[in-house]
Amino acid sequence: MTSSTQALPAARGAGSAGPTPTPRRPKDRAQTTFYWMVWPAVIAFFLFHTVPVLVGIFFSLTNYAGYGAWNFVGLSNYVNLFKDDRVLQAYGFSFLFAIAATVLTNLISLSIAMGLNAKIMARNFWRGVYFVPYVLAILVIGYVFQFFFSSSLPKILSNIPLFADNILTNETWAWTAIVALAVWQSCAFAIIIYLSGLQTIPRELYEAASLDGAKAWRQFRSITFPLISAFFTINVVLSLKGFLQVFDPIVALTNGGPGTATESVTLLIFRGGFSGGEFAYQTANAVVFFIVITIVSLFQFRVLQRREADF
Repeated sequence: MTSSTQALPAARGAGSAGPTPTPRRPKDRAQTTFYWMVWPAVIAFFLFHTVPVLVGIFFSLTNYAGYGAWNFVGLSNYVNLFKDDRVLQAYGFSFLFAIAATVLTNLISLSIAMGLNAKIMARNFWRGVYFVPYVLAILVIGYVFQFFFSSSLPKILSNIPLFADNILTNETWAWTAIVALAVWQSCAFAIIIYLSGLQTIPRELYEAASLDGAKAWRQFRSITFPLISAFFTINVVLSLKGFLQVFDPIVALTNGGPGTATESVTLLIFRGGFSGGEFAYQTANAVVFFIVITIVSLFQFRVLQRREADF
């Protein structure tokens, strides 16, 4: 009895064609599709971003001029950067410009966004109007601003000594014209970010604050700004990072002049690396600039996110 019972499963196994294959679960198919979609992007990123970065770091350790032979020089390019007055001046100008433009962009953008978020007529129309500068070619608009600062403004404000002459030729104040152009364009994107944050605040909070006697400034300080602090962090970090890399507005308005008064780090890298025979030297400058921007951005996130947690 026992032997026949044991033989029955064996007979069934011998007569079958093999184990039944387990059907693929939807989760497995989703994972396979995910990898097929991600890997091409990863490979493209590696080829067009990571490889050029590694090649640039390699050449920053040489004396390559962009043509001809080259030799390894170690860290001498990096050491010479900190002794180069022109490089230090470019970094000083870039940070001065970036800080001023970031502050103005966020103040103006937040003010406009709060106005658009209020109950005004044709609100959607004005949102579109304020976003127009962001979609325009900055070089084209830059040449329009150049004509305005060099020709129109001296005639309109001829009684003011600062604007009586072309401000773009003034070594002390030429940078302010570049700030005006950069802020005018950058406010468009920042306004959209702030509007997104303002629309997440319930109206009931303002109504309750009004009943408690809170004025407009008190409501902004205690309700509006704390609840949009995450959006403020995004705008400040993106603004400062973008303004540190300023290039197009300078090319359009002053081309780094007068002299080198408005020469940014990116413009210096472009000039020296591609037309000045300093390919390896300016590549080292680009590596240092990348590290500086990364440190500044991480520091901003750390400080601003800490403030978010305090509210």
